[in-house]
Amino acid sequence: MSSKQYSISAFFPAYNDAGSIGKIIHTMARLLPKLTGDYEVVVVDDGSADGTGDLLCALEKEYSFLKVIRHDVNRGYGAALITGFAHCTRELIFYTDGDGQYDVEELTRLLAVFDERVDLVNGYKISRSDPRHRIVLGFVYQHVMRILFHLKIRDVDCDYRLFRRSLLADNPLSFDSGVICIELMKKFQSRGCRTVEVPVHHYHRSHGSSQFFRFKHLRKVFGQLFLAWWRLVARPAFSRRSSFSNPEARVRNTCVPR
Repeated sequence: MSSKQYSISAFFPAYNDAGSIGKIIHTMARLLPKLTGDYEVVVVDDGSADGTGDLLCALEKEYSFLKVIRHDVNRGYGAALITGFAHCTRELIFYTDGDGQYDVEELTRLLAVFDERVDLVNGYKISRSDPRHRIVLGFVYQHVMRILFHLKIRDVDCDYRLFRRSLLADNPLSFDSGVICIELMKKFQSRGCRTVEVPVHHYHRSHGSSQFFRFKHLRKVFGQLFLAWWRLVARPAFSRRSSFSNPEARVRNTCVPR
């Protein structure tokens, strides 16, 4: 681990995670003081309909470092990330989901390889503890997304990341679904983000259920994937080709102001 001690915002988006979010926050209360003297925990309750909101109210009274932001209605995973990132104030942001499928104590693995030469430490799943159909679909999704978006990272779908908050400057995020993970990684990569990848464990979901395989949600995701591909891949490539094919534009682009 680097000798420098970084300040950390630990952020967890939560939706109907009453069965897991409490354990995560209690673990952070024990773990973070061992890692840094300057930290906060941010939770976005994305319109939960179970007891998540009541539980977070009680935990706010127990822990002064806990900051809870509430959406009155469920706005989507991407919207929760955008809200959470906006409320993180420390040098580094660590985030993962509030459903408990990742072990937050493995944050130490990410910090162990983080130093001044690194901007992002991205987890990748050692093995996926999901039903077989989700494992197969996840495998296909990973490969297709890497090809379509020219991504170099091996597991864009692993929401277990530690990165410099400064990476978000001048890189506003816009998608309110899980497509935001593609947007995030593509924008970081385009910015020349120095990345290290670390294996992390993935566990069976013991509480709640995934919202991904709803028809309405899937229709929205596919629509946003196309829009993301156009904005992040196709349009920039078209602009580069147009500039290259226009000699006057090339001259203008290479002029040095006096």
